[in-house]
Amino acid sequence: MSRRTALSLLALTAASTSGSCGRAGAQPAHHDSRGKGRAANPVVLENMLDGDSGWQLAGVRSSDDVTGQIQGYASRTSVNVGESLDFHVSVAGDRAFTVSIYRLGHYGGAGGRRLLTSGSLRGTEQPTPTADPGTGLIECDWPVSWTLAVPAEWTSGYFLAVFDTDDGFRSCTPFVVRDDGRRADFVVVVPFSTYQAYNFWPADGRTAKNLYKGYVRPGKVGGIPERAFQVSFDRPYAGGGMPSWSDLDIAAARWLEATGFDVAYASSLDLHEQRIPAGKHAALIFPGHDEYWSKAMRDSAESAVDGGTHLAFLAANNVYWHVRFDPARDGRRNRVVTCYKDTPDPGADGNGPTCNWRKIGEKHSHAEQRLLGVQYNGMLADPLPLVISKSRHWFWAGTGVRDGDTVPGLVAVEADGWNPKIKLSRRANQTLLSETPYEDRLGRGARVQNTSLYETARGTLVFAAGTFHWNLALVDSAYTDVRIQRATRNLLTRMLVGSRA
Repeated sequence: MSRRTALSLLALTAASTSGSCGRAGAQPAHHDSRGKGRAANPVVLENMLDGDSGWQLAGVRSSDDVTGQIQGYASRTSVNVGESLDFHVSVAGDRAFTVSIYRLGHYGGAGGRRLLTSGSLRGTEQPTPTADPGTGLIECDWPVSWTLAVPAEWTSGYFLAVFDTDDGFRSCTPFVVRDDGRRADFVVVVPFSTYQAYNFWPADGRTAKNLYKGYVRPGKVGGIPERAFQVSFDRPYAGGGMPSWSDLDIAAARWLEATGFDVAYASSLDLHEQRIPAGKHAALIFPGHDEYWSKAMRDSAESAVDGGTHLAFLAANNVYWHVRFDPARDGRRNRVVTCYKDTPDPGADGNGPTCNWRKIGEKHSHAEQRLLGVQYNGMLADPLPLVISKSRHWFWAGTGVRDGDTVPGLVAVEADGWNPKIKLSRRANQTLLSETPYEDRLGRGARVQNTSLYETARGTLVFAAGTFHWNLALVDSAYTDVRIQRATRNLLTRMLVGSRA
């Protein structure tokens, strides 16, 4: 993309009415950020097709982990166009079922589009595995129930496989379709490692474990002593199949596609396996809660910044736990997330133990703030207004805000803040775009939430929202705010410009 084209887009953004950004009913903007005409951006064309809200679990009989009416998992977190992906499904009572594939996006407010539905398939009830007594690992070994051959012409995106029994029960599992041959402006990296860390399957009152908790006795959930040290991708997500915090990632995808940005998608495993080539894209967008990172993931992100690729983290408490990806029992690579946390890690290698990043090496040498600009500093009991600072910065241009203005309910769940004792990993100018005081709900006292943006000497930008509700302000929700929509568009458009103004 030429600088002239990017600057024209910046002018378009400044002239647009902020109230039209990100609403569920808004039509996609028909611009192409690379300046090659509308047809060069497949996301715009894709979202002009008729949407279908049938992907949603609301209003249907959702499967549960006690009965397990229908549940399934994918053989990989992502698949390239032209490749195949297997699904492993268990159906209680051996009933017939179908699999429908949906791509999520804007689609005139429907939020998704159904691309295909399988024929009637023969369902078989599969066994629930027991947890490994040493690590707590719960790993299914279910046979392949159905294989999706991904057409080469599909648009990269956040996808759902929706499983429906013939008597009306439903569950789903997410996956990403990549397009490794296309040079999109932005790559959205979906946090599957964090999805699995929180996955409490099967929540049947006796079996489930994740990296936080497990059952002390039937029906009673305990904490640290009962949790797992390893979790497997070879299992369904609990309940209806939508992972914890996936609503943040879906909100980001819907807004990005509503605004007409040129985006492609990948998973955190793709970042780990270095499937996102350095310098191929203007920016990497981390849309939601992305807490669990391997060294290879972090190395990829650090190298991206040093090579001129921008980063945008749209939630909070990112890059907090160092993890290792281990093979499945049958040897398939990177199917297990390992994190011992504060328990001694018997498998620690040259990358260090699987604990907090800020506890690895000498003091602060691997703290997440060195990459992000801020880092996790507490939890909130209830949402609080974000308090705006540095209102004259270009980030806030066109929003009409002044220092001290507030955005209702934007700081919520977990928050990041700036620690003056921790230096960035590189020379940069940093701006704290919010300064929100709050009380940590775990009793750790008064804290300050900060939204951060820093710019390196070569003009590379790294943004961290520092709160969980940022994406919810971009779409129709209880926290919708046109100022956050406009500011986020300012940020991404500036990332396309590629140099300081």
